[in-house]
Amino acid sequence: MPGFLLHVGATVLCSHGGQAQPTVPNPRVTVMGQPTVTMTAPYVIAGCTLPPPTVANGPCVTAQWITSALRITSNGQPLLLLDSQAICAPTGTPLIVAMTQTRVTGT
Repeated sequence: MPGFLLHVGATVLCSHGGQAQPTVPNPRVTVMGQPTVTMTAPYVIAGCTLPPPTVANGPCVTAQWITSALRITSNGQPLLLLDSQAICAPTGTPLIVAMTQTRVTGT
């Protein structure tokens, strides 16, 4: 099933509401004038509300994507889609793509 391509301007959150941003945008492919993101680009998270390690295993600090587009690549790396999945460290919780562009789809 096709999904919308993820781009730098997408709203991506950790499960606790922290804002996630890619560390390495992919300027080679743009969507609506903004760089896309490949699966290998780690995300950094700011504003996670999970308590520090003395109470839990939080807050979320980084995230790595584990699924991506199967048929669309840039520079040999798969691009991310709206339904791609990522795991946050050190919590092991998922990232949530709350909003992205709705013009370009991929599989």
